[in-house]
Amino acid sequence: MTGVRFELKGSDAVLAALADTLSKTDDKRGLFDAIGAALASSTQARFETETDPEGSPWPDSLRKLVNGGRTLTDSARLVQSLTHEATEESVAVGTNVIYAAIHQFGGTIKAKTSSGLRFRGPGNGGWVTKQSVEMPRRTFLGLDDDDEAEIGHLAAEWLGADDDSGGGDARL
Repeated sequence: MTGVRFELKGSDAVLAALADTLSKTDDKRGLFDAIGAALASSTQARFETETDPEGSPWPDSLRKLVNGGRTLTDSARLVQSLTHEATEESVAVGTNVIYAAIHQFGGTIKAKTSSGLRFRGPGNGGWVTKQSVEMPRRTFLGLDDDDEAEIGHLAAEWLGADDDSGGGDARL
């Protein structure tokens, strides 16, 4: 997976429980693959709710304001590109779509030429030309509370624990 990379750290309890699980299994890649698949699916679901991992709504895109539809899903390229890679040591969830970073982190887009950036504006939908635009942050990658609980469930399941059996606390 090429593109933007940043390390996302979960809560200390989740990381400690995951480390404990990993120390008890020989098939670390399989566990990381299961976690990655769950996190990619959870991330894709954020495009339906248009919310960040903390549940806050994304700022509406200009395209959504002018034409309707959903923010970050005009062509669905970004959401469909979300994937994961698992190794024996880690899992990465992300995308190789070049414009993903500006949405994840926000920032300024500057025109490459003197003719500027040209796009349809709000209101009557007329054309607007600017030398730069500020993109708001629309975080889609990250862990929410449900993701942390799912990691705990997957880790317990991986070790053969049954949450309803009463046999030990395998939850994170």
